[in-house]
Amino acid sequence: MAFDFAQLSCPVIQAPMAGGVNTPALAAAVAKAGGVGSFGFTYTSPEKISADLNATQALTVGPLNANFFVFQPVALPDVAQQAAALLALRVLGLPEDFVLQMPQAPFYPDLETLLQPVWQHRPALLTFHFGIPSDAVMQQAKALGITVGITATSLAEAKQIEAAGADFIVAQGTEAGGHRGTFEPDGADAELALDDLLRLLVPSIRLPIVAAGAVMDGADIHRVMRLGAVAAQMGTAFLCCDESGASPAHQAFIRHEHARGTAFTRGFSGRRAQGIANQFMTQLEGQTTLPFPIQNTLTGPIRQRAVQRNDGEHQSLWAGQAYAKAQALPAAVLMQRWREQLLACQQA
Repeated sequence: MAFDFAQLSCPVIQAPMAGGVNTPALAAAVAKAGGVGSFGFTYTSPEKISADLNATQALTVGPLNANFFVFQPVALPDVAQQAAALLALRVLGLPEDFVLQMPQAPFYPDLETLLQPVWQHRPALLTFHFGIPSDAVMQQAKALGITVGITATSLAEAKQIEAAGADFIVAQGTEAGGHRGTFEPDGADAELALDDLLRLLVPSIRLPIVAAGAVMDGADIHRVMRLGAVAAQMGTAFLCCDESGASPAHQAFIRHEHARGTAFTRGFSGRRAQGIANQFMTQLEGQTTLPFPIQNTLTGPIRQRAVQRNDGEHQSLWAGQAYAKAQALPAAVLMQRWREQLLACQQA
């Protein structure tokens, strides 16, 4: 039986965000406050996935969501493109002794292996980004009573998701932070803002739709629900809360660097993703990058060094376009505020 979003006292899915942003404390706080807590598990080991789910389930019986990327086969490009990608990163002014290693296959983790702890812990939701998993994965989730959701950025993708037997769709507007969920990494992007995407999907798709993209408060939740969404997926809104695992520099940029705005870049990972504009993004604009996720692995040491040095100019500061509205409060307080704001809008 699919998850009933109507059971949520605050219709919010805390967005899955990879790289340590999601923590057991954050996911548990959101689930205990009447929403859904999430983890972005794509680059996480099976042992860590199991530990995080176990730790969170010890803190709450509320609904949890485990999220994974659906990777497409990829190969290293020719030597000339590899050299150009390495040269492009040298414009960042890295130390002379800083070594960048060209990644080697396998370039991404095996999804079946990553899902083993999910089958064991059985979170309420299992979601996917960048495409549709195998039918075997879909059937296993259903057999275990796990509800499956998949990101769509267009009506065409939503129809594919519906045909594949998913239980709900996450409609991702262009306002959303992080990676665009388009199925084809180098294909056309409909570039639809959230409200326009909802207006396309709601009349045409029978599945429940969760809205993602610059949803930052109760009024925003009310707006997307009036357009037909059953809930909102909110990521940037949680980045500065007490339980967030976002780096200090990431949180500082969200709170104080509002004039920068956001931009899309392929520089960090090889796929288009939106974050707060910084030197890395500016200097990599128009430069050669390797395919996703090879570029992501290549730039990993640069990003890790930036985190260690509290250097926000060379981190991937993923954030949605309305990041200036983020608040530095405990997750439970945020959830309560949004619930009250939503109720006020409904009664107005």
